[in-house]
Amino acid sequence: MSSESVGTVAAFKKERFQNDSYLPTQEIMDLWNQVHGELRNEFGEAVFRSWLKPLTLQAAYHGTLEVSVPTRFMRDWIQSHYAAKILEMCTQRNPDIRRLEIVVVQSAMMADQSQEEAQKPKANQNVNVVAQELQELSSPFDPRFTFDTFVIGKPNALAHAAASRIIESANVPFNPLFIYGGVGLGKTHLMHAIGAAMRQKYPEKRVIYLSAEKFMYQFVKSLRAKDMMSFKEAFRSVDVLMMDDIQFISGKEQTQEEFFHTFNALVDQNKQIVISADKAPSDLLGLEERLRSRLAWGLVADIQPSTYDLRLGILESKRTLLNANIPDAVLEFLALKVTSNIRELEGALNRIVAHADVTKQLITLESTQDVLQDLLRAHDRRITIDEIQRKVAEHYNIRLQDMHSARRARNVARPRQVAMYLAKQLTARSLPEIGRKFGGRDHTTVMHAVRKVEELMVEDTQIAQDVEIIRRALTG
Repeated sequence: MSSESVGTVAAFKKERFQNDSYLPTQEIMDLWNQVHGELRNEFGEAVFRSWLKPLTLQAAYHGTLEVSVPTRFMRDWIQSHYAAKILEMCTQRNPDIRRLEIVVVQSAMMADQSQEEAQKPKANQNVNVVAQELQELSSPFDPRFTFDTFVIGKPNALAHAAASRIIESANVPFNPLFIYGGVGLGKTHLMHAIGAAMRQKYPEKRVIYLSAEKFMYQFVKSLRAKDMMSFKEAFRSVDVLMMDDIQFISGKEQTQEEFFHTFNALVDQNKQIVISADKAPSDLLGLEERLRSRLAWGLVADIQPSTYDLRLGILESKRTLLNANIPDAVLEFLALKVTSNIRELEGALNRIVAHADVTKQLITLESTQDVLQDLLRAHDRRITIDEIQRKVAEHYNIRLQDMHSARRARNVARPRQVAMYLAKQLTARSLPEIGRKFGGRDHTTVMHAVRKVEELMVEDTQIAQDVEIIRRALTG
């Protein structure tokens, strides 16, 4: 809240309180203390400590109970999630209370600090100095990672659309944007694309991009130097905060506390926040509940494991950028064999292009197999259809015999299709060979299973997670 708005609120309340009827009576104060004390039991310790503890009784008038919180962010959240129940608890004790008004009022200490800081001729209030500090904190954007080079497919369509909306919208469309997915699926590419596009389209905005690990390092460094004010000012003066791999502050209580307050301050100023992680907010163990709830408050967009079509599209785009003579058969082979993540897929393509450049040889399917034999062995090692069937049966808690049976019940047929899909992705077996291992089924049944699972991985988050968990268990 600016010093001007703090002064306006203070003047307003001073004028109102000249009328004694606004001041809460002892009876109302006792009622509020009783209700406030019971909020912990009603909503739980985590919610009370995160949201409800700061609630302060301000006034009572015309059937209205007025309470205050220090930020607009807290006010909006409490209004949406807890206000109705709090009013009900008050009304049960006093039927004359018909309305709960939540206002934003900074504490006297915060107001004094705001006014004092506004009056100080600090050096870092100079725009150039602040910009220099932010540039030193922010990691550089990779010029290769732009929206133009991001290949869109079903697994990443939602995340791409959300990222584009942030750039296109003059206002903050959702806060925060939380992007999550496995390693090497394109989260960092999308983060760099957002940052670079933001700086290009809005050069006047202060954009900072860094990993959660670097945020933690800067926080600890400021603590040791006893210079937390500079740290707070640097991060809370930005227009766009982008943080990669938020899971790295799991278990770091002090870092989480500072990020929590930084997050609140930026949202309260309507500044954009973009976060990435390897899991959804609800699955991030080691993060405080209040922080997880904030991370999930905006738009949560996941990037699913890649499909064959997406991998092939990425390779074709990469071939164009490299201006290399790579046969389609080689790209199809790589898209079929290198399924772990996009980063490894692009690395494989770079290896065969570099080898051809050094040896002055044409790129062929045979030379690709020779150059990537270690990588291909790593993908094929010890992974058999029998092992895949065992892992899938264990995961879905079905009998191993069901993989070969003619049963068509959904709880059996779906795991069988998942096993066929993984057999196609993780082994070099042909479709007829795979079919024979699943009770003598023909190749068209396997093709249908592969396509069905690919579709379900896009439509159903649980299926995608199941497939990724089993894949990691097999390849790990």
